[in-house]
Amino acid sequence: MRNFANRFPSLSFLSITAAILLVAFQSAVAASPEETAAKLAQQAIDTSLALEITTDLTTEIGPRLYGSASEKRAVQWAMKRFERYGFDKVWSEPFPVERGWERGLETAAITSPAPQNLVITALGGSVATPLEGIEAEIALFKTIADLLAQPEGSLTGKIAVVTQPMGIGEYGKTAGPIRSAGPSEAASRGAVAFLMRSAGTDNDRMAHTGGTSYRSGVPRIPAAALSVPDAQQLDRLSERADSIRIKIVLTPRDLGTVTSQNVIAEITGSEKPEEIVLLGAHIDSWDLGTGAIDDGAGVGIVMAASKLIRDLPQRPKRTLRVVLFGAEEIGIVGGRFYAESHKAELPNHIIAAEADAGQGPVHTFNIGVGNPLEPTLSTIRDALKPLGVQAGRAKSRGGPDIGPLSEVDVPVVGLDMFTEDYFDLHHTANDTIDKIKPERINQSAAVYVAFAYLATELGGYYRAQP
Repeated sequence: MRNFANRFPSLSFLSITAAILLVAFQSAVAASPEETAAKLAQQAIDTSLALEITTDLTTEIGPRLYGSASEKRAVQWAMKRFERYGFDKVWSEPFPVERGWERGLETAAITSPAPQNLVITALGGSVATPLEGIEAEIALFKTIADLLAQPEGSLTGKIAVVTQPMGIGEYGKTAGPIRSAGPSEAASRGAVAFLMRSAGTDNDRMAHTGGTSYRSGVPRIPAAALSVPDAQQLDRLSERADSIRIKIVLTPRDLGTVTSQNVIAEITGSEKPEEIVLLGAHIDSWDLGTGAIDDGAGVGIVMAASKLIRDLPQRPKRTLRVVLFGAEEIGIVGGRFYAESHKAELPNHIIAAEADAGQGPVHTFNIGVGNPLEPTLSTIRDALKPLGVQAGRAKSRGGPDIGPLSEVDVPVVGLDMFTEDYFDLHHTANDTIDKIKPERINQSAAVYVAFAYLATELGGYYRAQP
């Protein structure tokens, strides 16, 4: 400033200051949305804010089972964090979850012909065994199709075991349905318990949990997942023995109806506050690890992206809303509640994206919009290319929690992440913060902030044209 004053001695200090501010303001105004998006993306990479947020959540709160005291503490933690970041509105929306559940003791062992322990974990929502456990002969099936081919009553008194492996990209097609429907399918044929090979792509001796469900009118039987090596052990043993007996003990508790919550935070739009761009993640997690990959990373990504936009000198033109959904793991309960309770304002939801596939990096930009030729989509694609994101051709549902929004024609995008190692950790005790790599989560946050900022600024209309 001294050099500036020396060059223009007739100017007062105040006028010099005003001139400098004017130059700075004009410089900021001159920046295009694309330039600002690029700067925000670089900030996401340089600050590692997403990793910082994820570390804080998983350290200060830990696991966050739906309806638990820990999930409630996570909600308060998130609200305080949003308030500290200066968001214009922060609130929570509670909702009931009928299937409250708490994990207990879980053990399993082969009792004959080759006694040895097995590593299992109860599937979320599973009923308990008797306190003394269940010991029975197993009926082993290499695929779920083999089990479904069995006639009624054929599994009476047996423990049904399905050892079908999960390949890359098969979670939604095979493993999820086995976990969800397998127990009732086994029970309808007379089985007294159900075991499945974990829905995972690792070979670690730890089991992957995940929610199951029971069909009305069918007996509810205890259900658990085997670690991959133990499922393979049973496969080998079944080729050598005519009969295998297993004893399992599961002592989970049914808690009845519990309360979960969605956390919502907004940066109010400066020009079109009624128009909403939504970023989502889910704040609950399973209870075995600390929920870093699933979905602490997603929370860190969307909170970091939105904070960087909040820190800009001017508010975005449209409202940016962040929703941290509750009770995702037991059946997208928070996502469905949001879609129903916000039905009246859904026509004002311009576009939505969710981070729920681990830490990234993001590799593909897929869309699920009614107007795929909207010109601003090309602008967004071009902005994401330098970050390593290619244009995709698949129609996206956006993510689990915003799937219900997609079903009622809210435009969504899929910022699809690298998941080849995601299911090594997914729903296990190994889902901890040390697995997060800074360069991966930082790239994801950069992609999300660039997308969100451009969606708020460019004025694109993504619904089907009238």
